[in-house]
Amino acid sequence: MGEFVKVAAASEIPPGEMTIVDVDGQEVAIANLNGEFVAFQNECTHRGGPLGEGILMGDVVECPFHAGQFNVRTGEVVNAPPSEPIATYAVQVEGDDIKVEKP
Repeated sequence: MGEFVKVAAASEIPPGEMTIVDVDGQEVAIANLNGEFVAFQNECTHRGGPLGEGILMGDVVECPFHAGQFNVRTGEVVNAPPSEPIATYAVQVEGDDIKVEKP
């Protein structure tokens, strides 16, 4: 198991919302899926769009640049134009602390 670092407070990310955090020098998006927190790379694999600034629809994020979509739990592409999946990261919640495994 890797090293986990505190990146945010659960109380600061409402259900259905996302935020972008820094994990060991890398931008990672955190999404609150109705109380379950998931973490994934912030950079779209198509043209580098900031996924954490996109639209979260259930467990799918839509890139704000070209509307590519990814499953935030698995990283898999849901809708083109991206063809490569995004990385996802393990999350631990301890009290109000959200911790993400270092990439």
